[in-house]
Amino acid sequence: MLGDALRLYETWPAPVTIVSDGPYGVAGFPGDPPTADGLADWYRPHVEAWSRLSTPETTLWFWNTELGWATVHPVLLANGWEYRSCHVWNKGIGHIAGNANTQTLRKFPVVSEVCAQYVKPARFAVDGQSLSMKDWLRHEWVRSGLPMYLANKACGVRNAATRKYLTACHLWYFPPVEMFKAMAAYVNKGGAPEGRPYFSRDGKKPIAGHEWAKLRAKFQCAIGITNVWDEPQVRGGERLKNGARAVHLNQKPLRLIEIAVRASTDHGDVVWEPFGGLCTAAVAAHRLGRRSYSAEITPAVYAAAVRRLEGEVAKAQMTVANYEAVGRITGQPAIIRQSRLDQR
Repeated sequence: MLGDALRLYETWPAPVTIVSDGPYGVAGFPGDPPTADGLADWYRPHVEAWSRLSTPETTLWFWNTELGWATVHPVLLANGWEYRSCHVWNKGIGHIAGNANTQTLRKFPVVSEVCAQYVKPARFAVDGQSLSMKDWLRHEWVRSGLPMYLANKACGVRNAATRKYLTACHLWYFPPVEMFKAMAAYVNKGGAPEGRPYFSRDGKKPIAGHEWAKLRAKFQCAIGITNVWDEPQVRGGERLKNGARAVHLNQKPLRLIEIAVRASTDHGDVVWEPFGGLCTAAVAAHRLGRRSYSAEITPAVYAAAVRRLEGEVAKAQMTVANYEAVGRITGQPAIIRQSRLDQR
């Protein structure tokens, strides 16, 4: 969509992942401030909108320089986002060329950017207070009047329930769905009748297992992926150009955006890209079978992104047609062809 994302958020469905690649405070494009000093104020209305419209399933991937991220970090915390990890994009030694005069700048050449991962943890309203999930779980069990050790019996474990799921310390663990269901069933059967239902958000029934699963952000870690992403700057056929010049100087490698989207979403989930640029997150979402909503405010860049996405759709349609043609020739079942297309 062409326009300011602030005017579009309310029209988009709730995101499972947000890929933010906006101003860095380096005067890198029109509208990007020359320093990071004003980034907190610039991002604040966006962060407030993300917080208001996200769910506990949402993951935010915040791209910036180290200083830009550090400047905006307090705004994210103040709006309920919980820091999870910092990922470093190492562009490699080849990025140095023309990048820095070390005698003038008095620092080592910079070959990195960061992508910070945040989640929006669930909060629980109790007697006018907002409790974390850890505190709420313990509060509900204590409220039932049952001894704490009985949580282990409910879960069929020796001590994991009290040591992990109901602990008040930093070693707390999110109870898997089956463990939560077991605790909820046990305490609603044996807890003080006047306090029922326990482990309920609406005061009418306990949280169901499928509802509990949606109360934390999705995450799957592929083997071999760490928080250091070694990848050269975009080049070759992936780099979108207008003649000899790059359309967008900060075009992100598709592989890195795919890592983030794949890790934090499932098939059919919604991906937001508030500062679209060339809409790399939309391309990643399309390839992975997710639904994307992107905004770009610069008409020329928007037009280039539209052409890019049209090319992606055309390639996907050609791939489908090829599989169908092979199927007609070989008699290969359609379900197998579709499975292989999904893997692609």
